Amino acid sequence: MSEACSPDRSEDAAKPPRATRRDFLYIATATFAGVGATAATVPLFSQMEPDASTLAAGGPVDIDLKTAAPGQNIIALWRQRPIYILRRPPDLVASLQSPKVVDLLADPESKVWQQPPYAANWHRSIKPEILVVVGICTHLGCLPKCFPDASATTPVAAWPGGYFCPCHGSKYDLAGRVFKGVPAPYNLPVPPYRFVGDTIVRIGENPPGEKFDFDSIVQL
Repeated sequence: MSEACSPDRSEDAAKPPRATRRDFLYIATATFAGVGATAATVPLFSQMEPDASTLAAGGPVDIDLKTAAPGQNIIALWRQRPIYILRRPPDLVASLQSPKVVDLLADPESKVWQQPPYAANWHRSIKPEILVVVGICTHLGCLPKCFPDASATTPVAAWPGGYFCPCHGSKYDLAGRVFKGVPAPYNLPVPPYRFVGDTIVRIGENPPGEKFDFDSIVQL
C-alpha cells in the first residue's frame, strides 16, 4: 500500500463548508482531448449503465475497467456530474512524485478537504494506477480536458501532463491536484467510490468501514 498523507483540519476541526452547487448544461456535448496513443478518451459508462431511476436518485454506478488501456481517460456520469476515471500506467504514477511536478502544485498533499480520507494520499486514489475524480473545474464549473502526455506546446507551453481547463486556463496534474497561479482554487474533488471486483469500480459508495459524505467537500 502507498503511504498516505493526513489531511490538515487545523483551521476547522469540525466540518468544512458544504459544497457549492452549479448547473452544467453541456456535459453531453463536452469534448475531451489528448496527445498521442495514451490520450484516448473512452466512454465506457454505457457498459454497465443503470436504469433511469437509479441515475435520477443519484445511486451508485458501476464501471467495468477491464477493457480500459493504460493512459485512457474514461467518462462516467454520477449525480448528473462527469466522473473521470484515468488508468495511469507506471510512468504516469511515478511522475506524480516528481519534484518538478510537485513544485508546481498549490496543494500537493491534498490538505484541503476535497477527497475522502482513503484518497488523501500522494496519488489521491485507492489504487495508485486508477484515478477517480469529478471532472468539473473548481473555478467556475467548466469541464477540463485530458492531456496526459508532457509536451513542449500542447495545450500550453511547457505542458507537464494532466488536465487543462480551456475556459480560463486552470491546470491540474494527473492526480487532479491544482497548479499554483491559476484561477481554480482547489484540487478536483474525489467522489465516494470503491472496488467491487478486480476491474469494477462503484462510484457513489464508500469502501466497507469508511464514512464519507460528498457534500462535506470544500468546493465543487
